[in-house]
Amino acid sequence: MPKVVDHDQRRVELVEATWRIIARHGIEGATMRDIAAEAGFANGALKPYFPSKDDLLAFAFSHVFSQTGRRMTDATVGRSGLSALRAYCLEILPLDDIRVSEARIVIPFWQKALTDPAKAELHAAAMLKWRDTMCEHLREAGAAGELGTATPHEDLAGLLMNFVLGTQITAVLSPIENSADRLVAQLDACLGLIADGS
Repeated sequence: MPKVVDHDQRRVELVEATWRIIARHGIEGATMRDIAAEAGFANGALKPYFPSKDDLLAFAFSHVFSQTGRRMTDATVGRSGLSALRAYCLEILPLDDIRVSEARIVIPFWQKALTDPAKAELHAAAMLKWRDTMCEHLREAGAAGELGTATPHEDLAGLLMNFVLGTQITAVLSPIENSADRLVAQLDACLGLIADGS
């Protein structure tokens, strides 16, 4: 009987192998041959899954976004307002090895999205979902009397988006100055300003 192949699982294995290669060699050093070897595949076995490294990068970004989304959903269960917003943002911050590896995927994806409309659209849709959810938590916070500012929710969400996305770069490029503890303290400082309006 032929072996049953779980193609979705194989794609995830390839993404995880891509993370490890990028962590060691950067995106330019991540060849399809190296990724195949890291995942335990024969060299040509990637083609049915990802015809090019760009296709693999797009899938890797989608996987990162989905994985982060699952963490956000789990973290915000039973929470609302600023508590939910804080939990939501914490799942984006690169606070551990897994999330730093995710940032290493996201950064080169941004570079590709500058000149690739399909990747730009994928990124825009993902970020719109994050922004909308942040605005919803801010509306909850406003209704609960947790906000000390009249700044529009969309602008507050934009501030937080710029912060969490910026940490993707700073945690990778300047890890000593941007440790997990510091990133959490910075997030709490932002939320504190939102809460007391000062």
